[in-house]
Amino acid sequence: MDPHVSVVAPPDPTVRFRCNICGNDCQCPRDRLERETASCDRCGSTLRMRSIIGLLTRELFGDLRPLEEQPVRKDIRGVGLSDWVEYATRLARVVDYDNTFYHQEPRLDITQIGDDIAGSCDFIISTDVFEHVLPPVSKAFEGARRLLKPGGLLVMTVPYALEVSHTVEHFPDLHEWCLEGDAVSGFRLRNRRRDGVEEVFENLVFHGGPGSTLEMRLFSRDSLLAELRAAGFSEVRIADEDLPEIGVHWPCQWSLPVLARA
Repeated sequence: MDPHVSVVAPPDPTVRFRCNICGNDCQCPRDRLERETASCDRCGSTLRMRSIIGLLTRELFGDLRPLEEQPVRKDIRGVGLSDWVEYATRLARVVDYDNTFYHQEPRLDITQIGDDIAGSCDFIISTDVFEHVLPPVSKAFEGARRLLKPGGLLVMTVPYALEVSHTVEHFPDLHEWCLEGDAVSGFRLRNRRRDGVEEVFENLVFHGGPGSTLEMRLFSRDSLLAELRAAGFSEVRIADEDLPEIGVHWPCQWSLPVLARA
């Protein structure tokens, strides 16, 4: 071998990080670091879940340490919209936090925020929820803004596309509707519009099963940001930064987390 020729070692395909949800020291092949693929072998956290909690703790506490190492701050009030139980349970020990649901207790309809809870929250977590909200989706963004205190933080993800300029509403005239069929024969959505016209939609998209997980729309990136600004949010941005210490290396530029301030 020529002593003047340097040998460059191939990049290590293993990513090492500490899970900020359960505190586990992890090793994971880089190609397993995908948005919806479990990459912590203790709690099963995905890149999306660690990014949501990492962005939240960085904004609230200034660091990315695991939830169990964060200071207990019960003066900080927050809610989650159908959050993942693994981080919801741990987060509730740190701050005054409730994991809420649309179809079960504790219930919260983000499109209908009453005066009794308006302006009560320091943060909201919404991860892959707004694509399932009944139209018009603007009510969900307005509800989130109404729920937050001035300066309160929304940490959210939704699937969004880069190649479309506007959100694609699958059922823009939804009024009196129901699902028909089953998993074997396939589901159909039957809708009677306000003008009395009946519609039937097939080839429906569900995220994790039928019912409330029906995909109502596909956001575009630009229209997502525009919805947040129209609802009164400021400091709206796509949080596309990698957070290598907690195993966040984004392999894509679509459906990244969004941060917004009330």
